[in-house]
Amino acid sequence: MEEAKMSEFLRDLLLARSPTGTEQEAADVVEKHARGFAKEFSRDVLGNRIASIGEGKKSLMLAGHMDEIGLIVSHIDDNGFVFFEQLGGHDNSMISGRRVSILASGGRVVKGVTGKKAVHMMDAKERKEVPETWNIWIDIGASSRQEAERLVKIGDPAVYDVGVEELGGGRVASRAFDDKAGCYCAFEVLRRLSKRAGELKCKLTSVATTQEEIGTRGATVAAYGVYPTVGIAIDVGHATDFPNCDKRKFGEIKLGGGVMIARGPNINNKVFERLLSLAEEKGIPHQISAESRPTGTDARVIQMARSGIATGLLSVPLRYMHTPSEVADLGDIESCVRLLEEFALSMSDEDDFTY
Repeated sequence: MEEAKMSEFLRDLLLARSPTGTEQEAADVVEKHARGFAKEFSRDVLGNRIASIGEGKKSLMLAGHMDEIGLIVSHIDDNGFVFFEQLGGHDNSMISGRRVSILASGGRVVKGVTGKKAVHMMDAKERKEVPETWNIWIDIGASSRQEAERLVKIGDPAVYDVGVEELGGGRVASRAFDDKAGCYCAFEVLRRLSKRAGELKCKLTSVATTQEEIGTRGATVAAYGVYPTVGIAIDVGHATDFPNCDKRKFGEIKLGGGVMIARGPNINNKVFERLLSLAEEKGIPHQISAESRPTGTDARVIQMARSGIATGLLSVPLRYMHTPSEVADLGDIESCVRLLEEFALSMSDEDDFTY
C-alpha cells in the first residue's frame, strides 16, 4: 500500500496556534480551505466554522474540534516571571523546559520558556515529585513586572512552540493532532465529496468546533443549530501499542491499524453497524474501541442535542496524547476520511436510525 502523504491543509492546521477559546488561527485555515468548495459557509458566536454541501431530507454533520490544550497567563511577579493556569489537561511532568508562544494583543506573539527549579537544587524528595502548576513559570526575558506587562497581559493564552516533524513510515510528530486530525478529516471529506455532488443524497455539514478541551462547548451549540439526522464526531484515541501498556485495562489499538470505530452507550447502534459494515465491505482498515460511558469527545453532547441525534464516533489512533509531541499515522487519518466518505454516500431519504 502506498504511504500516505501529508496535505498542505493538515500541515497548516497543525501549525496554527489555537488554544481553547482562542481558535482564530485554525479557524482562518479552515475558512481559507473550505470557502472554495462549500455551498454554504457560516460562523457562530462560539467561533465554530460550519460548511455544507448537498441536499436531501436527511442530513449528516461531521464535527472535529480545532482547539488544542494550552496555557493562560494568570499572574506576573515583580521580577517579570509569568505564571499561568492550564487550558485543558496537561501532564505536569512535561510542562517545564518547553518553549512557548504567548498570543498577545494586536496579533503579537511573545516567545518564552517554561522553567522551574533545576534538578541540582532539589532535595531527594523534590526530585521524586511532579511539580504543581503554580511552581512552574514562563520566562520571557523580562527583568521586572513593568517590562513584562508591556509584552503580555493577564488572560493571554499560550501554546507549546513546536513544529511538525515527519518520522519514518508515514508517521508524524506534532502538537495538536488532538484534534487537528479530526478537524482535517471532517473538511477533507467535504472537499472530496464536493467533486461528487451528484452522488450525494443527503445534506453534508462539516463543523470545526471550539472549546472541546474545556467541555465540548462549541459542539453543544453546533449540534443544536445544525440538528442533523446523524452526527459523527471525529477525534483521536489512545494507541496502546507502546511499552508497559496493560491492554487488559485499555484495550488493543495499534498505530497504523486503521481508524477506530467506537461502540457503546454514547453511540447509536445503527450508526455503528453501518460504519462497521462499510469498513468491511470497502476494505478500509479499522479497529473497534469500547466506550463504556459518555466519551470525552464532541459525541457526548451531539447525542443529547434537542430531542436527540443518532451519533457515531471515529477516532485516529494517537501516541503521547496531550504532550508537545503527539504521534499519528497518516494512513489511519486516510482510513478515517475514506470511511466518512462512504458513510455520507450511503445515506438516503429512507434511512431510519431509531431503534
